[in-house]
Amino acid sequence: MPVRQLPEQVVNRIAAGEVVERPASVVKELVENAIDAGASRIDVFTDGGGRRRIGITDDGSGMTQRDLSLAVERHATSKLDDEDLLQIRTLGFRGEALPSIGSVARLSITTRHGSEPHAWALNVEGGAKSDIMPAALAHGTRVEVNDLFYATPARLKFLKTDRTEAEAIREVVRRLAMARPDVAFTLAGEERAPVTWAAALPGAAGRLTRLGDILGTEFRSHAFEVHAEREDVVVAGYAAAPALTKANALGQYLFVNGRPVRDKLILGAVRGAYADYLPRDRHPVLALFVTLDPREVDANVHPAKTEVRFRNAGLVRALIVHGLKEGLAREGRRTAANSGESALSSFRPAFTPRPAGWDWRASPSAPAAPMPSFGGSAAPAFAERAQAVFDVGAPSADVRFETQPVADLVDRPLGAARTQLHETYIVSQTRDGLIIVDQHAAHERIVYERLKASLAANGVQRQILLIPEIVEMDEATVERLLERSEELASFGLAIESFGPGAVAVRETPSLLGKTNAGGLLRDLSEHMAEWDEALPLERRLMHVAATMACHGSVRAGRRLKPEEMNALLREMEETPNSGQCNHGRPTYVELKLADVEKLFGRR
Repeated sequence: MPVRQLPEQVVNRIAAGEVVERPASVVKELVENAIDAGASRIDVFTDGGGRRRIGITDDGSGMTQRDLSLAVERHATSKLDDEDLLQIRTLGFRGEALPSIGSVARLSITTRHGSEPHAWALNVEGGAKSDIMPAALAHGTRVEVNDLFYATPARLKFLKTDRTEAEAIREVVRRLAMARPDVAFTLAGEERAPVTWAAALPGAAGRLTRLGDILGTEFRSHAFEVHAEREDVVVAGYAAAPALTKANALGQYLFVNGRPVRDKLILGAVRGAYADYLPRDRHPVLALFVTLDPREVDANVHPAKTEVRFRNAGLVRALIVHGLKEGLAREGRRTAANSGESALSSFRPAFTPRPAGWDWRASPSAPAAPMPSFGGSAAPAFAERAQAVFDVGAPSADVRFETQPVADLVDRPLGAARTQLHETYIVSQTRDGLIIVDQHAAHERIVYERLKASLAANGVQRQILLIPEIVEMDEATVERLLERSEELASFGLAIESFGPGAVAVRETPSLLGKTNAGGLLRDLSEHMAEWDEALPLERRLMHVAATMACHGSVRAGRRLKPEEMNALLREMEETPNSGQCNHGRPTYVELKLADVEKLFGRR
C-alpha cells in the first residue's frame, strides 16, 4: 500500500483519540481555556455523565469574529506569542482541543469580545464547520458539546456508567478549582446537586479556604502550611497531619505552575517525607503547588498535559521533602492532640432503659435481708453482704498515684503520671485535662529518634555479646541478610555466616539493651524482601532503625513505677515527632476537661 496523506477529518479524529479520552477530558480542556481567557467565574453543566451534553460558561475576555473562525482549526492558538515552547505560561498551548472535540461531537461556541458590538456563534459537527452567525451573549464565552463520540460510535463502548463519568468530571473540576482559588466555580448536572465554590481571597488564607471547601472541614482542621524556597523554585501548599490519612494516594493533589499533574517524582518525595510518620499502607492527604520558571519545566511531554519533566528534578524533590518534614516537625504533636475528638466520639452512655415490668427484687444486687435503718451513720449499710457484687478483684496494673501531683509536672505539656492501666497505658493529669499514653508506641519513637541521632553523629554504639547468638533461617533469608550486613553494621548489628541456613549475631546496638536477636533478624529479613535497589540507602537505613526501635522499646504488659512513667513523659516532650510512633500510630490521646464534662452532662 503506497504512502498517502490522510484527510484532515481523519487526522482530527486521530488527534481526538489522544486529547478526548472521555467526557472528563473535554471538561478539562474547556475549563482550562476559560481560565486562560481570564475568567473570574466558570459554570459547568453536564448531562448523562457528559455523554449527552457538556456546557461551559465563563466571563472571560471572549473572542472576536476572526479569532472564533480560527479557534476551531488545528494548531491555532493565541497562547504562544513567540512560538517558544519553553516559555509556556498558560494551561493550553497546542490549539488541538476545539478541533478535536468538534471532530467527534456536535460543538457549539458562542462568544463576545469587548470590542465587538454583539456576540458571534459557530457550530462544528463531525469536523464540518458552519458559517459564523450573530448571537446574543452579554460577555465571555459559552461552549456546548452535545452527543459526544457520535461520529466515532466505537468509542462509546469504552465509556463507563453515567455516574462514573460524572464523578471523573467532578474530580477534574475539583483539581482546577484547587489550582485557582481566585476563580468561582459552579458544577451542576442531572447526576448531582449543584456545587458552588466561591472565589477566595488571595494568599495562603484564601488557598486554605478553597482547599477546605473541596477536601472538607476535616482536612482544614488537620492541615499545616508547607513552604520551601530555593533558587527561584517555590513549594507551597497545605498537608494534613498524620492523623488524617487515606488507603490510597488519591488524596494527594499536585500542581506545577498552576497545572494539575500526576508526577511520580513528586509522589515519591511525598512518600519519603512521610515515611517516619505513616504505616506503609496509609497515604497522606495534601495539596502542593510548585512554582518555577517555565523554562525549568517541560509541560509538553504528555498528550493530556498531566505529566511534566523538570530540568533540575533533584532540587524540586529536595524542596518538597524539606518543606513537608519541616511542617511535620513543627506540628509533631498534632496527631495526638487532635485524636481527642475521635476518642470522645467512641464513648457511649452506659445507661440502658429498664424493660417494662421490671422488678427490683429480681435484681442480683437486691439485698438478701431488709435494709437496716440509717440511724446516725451510713457505715453499717455499706457493710452489708450485698456490697460483695461490687468486688472486681485486685487491680490488673500499677494503680498507685500521688494524692497531689507536683505542680510543675501538671503544667508540663504531657502532665504528671497518675496511674497505669492494663500494664499498657499511662494516664497523666494536665492542668486542663488528662492524657492517655501508649507506653510501647511512645518508647518506640524515642528509641527510633535516638538511633537516627546516633547514626548522624558518630555511629551507633555497640555491645559485644559474650556468647554469639546463633539464629537459624532458610538459606535465601540468610543470603538476603548477609548482602545487607554492612548496612546493618552501621546500626551496631554485626552478623556473619555460620554455615548453611544460620547466622551468628556477635554485636547488637547498646540502645536496645537485652534484645531477642532472632526475632529482630526475622523481622528485618521480611522488610528487606520488599526492598529493591532503587530504594535509596537512607530509606533502607531508616527501615532498619524502625524495626530495631520496635524491638528495643518498652513492651506492652510491663508494669512501670510512677517515676518510670514520669521519666517516659519527660522524654516524649524532648523527642521530635513524639505524637506518633514510627509505624504511624498515635502515641497518646489528650482529653480536655471540658470534653470530659460534656460526657457526663456537666456542660
